[in-house]
Amino acid sequence: MNIIQNILSFFLQEKVVGPVIILTVGIISIKLITSAMKKIITGGKKEFEIKRRNTIVELINNIIKYFIYIIIVIFILNIYGVDTKSIIASLGVAGVILGFALQSTVEDLISGISIIMDNYFVIGDIITYENFTGEVIEMGLKSTKIRKANGEVYVIANRNINSVINLSQHRAGIAINIPTAYEEKTEKVEKVLKDVLEEAKKLPNIYKESKYLGINEMNDSAINYAIMIYCKQDEQWQIKREVLKLIKLAYEKENIKIPYPQIEVHNGKKI
Repeated sequence: MNIIQNILSFFLQEKVVGPVIILTVGIISIKLITSAMKKIITGGKKEFEIKRRNTIVELINNIIKYFIYIIIVIFILNIYGVDTKSIIASLGVAGVILGFALQSTVEDLISGISIIMDNYFVIGDIITYENFTGEVIEMGLKSTKIRKANGEVYVIANRNINSVINLSQHRAGIAINIPTAYEEKTEKVEKVLKDVLEEAKKLPNIYKESKYLGINEMNDSAINYAIMIYCKQDEQWQIKREVLKLIKLAYEKENIKIPYPQIEVHNGKKI
């Protein structure tokens, strides 16, 4: 009986029970707080948005974990009679020194979080930064990489991104002029172009608002019929090529002439 009492007395000592309770409470706190932070940051967001914000969740959760671990250690040391006040003071001084040393890194981290949270841009967006236009190929909490069409890659520290033009968050409007011979019947040309538009709307990334505009110009050798194509900003050049191909094929099928400049030489003879 005395042995059991001695064992119980040992395990019920503050120096034994205290650390166990503190560790248990600390671990439970970490799980509850990190779970709550994830729900707050990613709750109600779409799948692509959740993927971006998970970077922030991971960062914040790590900060929370380390912060709680430090508190756990301080409380346990306090139970064993260690002077934790001097440790806390030392941590404060070390934190200040580290903060000054890593000031630019901290600015990058805060700016990176702001970019993601405020939805400045995402990977795959076409943006313009200081006359450099390209696709965002990598986003980190310290830097962002943009790749130009010719392959050049621009690496920007996040703290320097104070304003960008995001070309992917609005649609592009492509006005296409189609030169057509004067002798072609207007009704026939308009019907062919409207049929081409209906076919073009079946292509991916073209919006249904695309429309036939009408006769745009009457030049010396051709009438310019105009259509407007609305599409994703980063797809506009490829889509323009595809629509022009459809128009060319339709004109060939319907025997509609596309005029080209011609020069008549009379060699001094009377006309």
